[in-house]
Amino acid sequence: MNSSYTRGRAREYRSMDLLETAGYSPLRMAGSHGVWDVVGISASGIVLVQVKLGCRPTLAEMEEMVAFPCPPNAVKLIHLYQVGKHLPTVEEV
Repeated sequence: MNSSYTRGRAREYRSMDLLETAGYSPLRMAGSHGVWDVVGISASGIVLVQVKLGCRPTLAEMEEMVAFPCPPNAVKLIHLYQVGKHLPTVEEV
């Protein structure tokens, strides 16, 4: 298995744990090659998460995230992980 894939998958699971701790039911969009890596659903809303390791999203990825249609109670986030750090920097799109 590709080590980049393995590291990225581990960060996606970490983001899922963070969402679950915050009261969301997280879903990983494995293999979809879509805009969002993780989606969290709760009674109060939806969280859409793009997980990145070591680099920021490209301009094209940012444009795709901004343009993505979603309900008004949805929040679009980037979880930016740095190598060696357990928690991500969280940015709203």
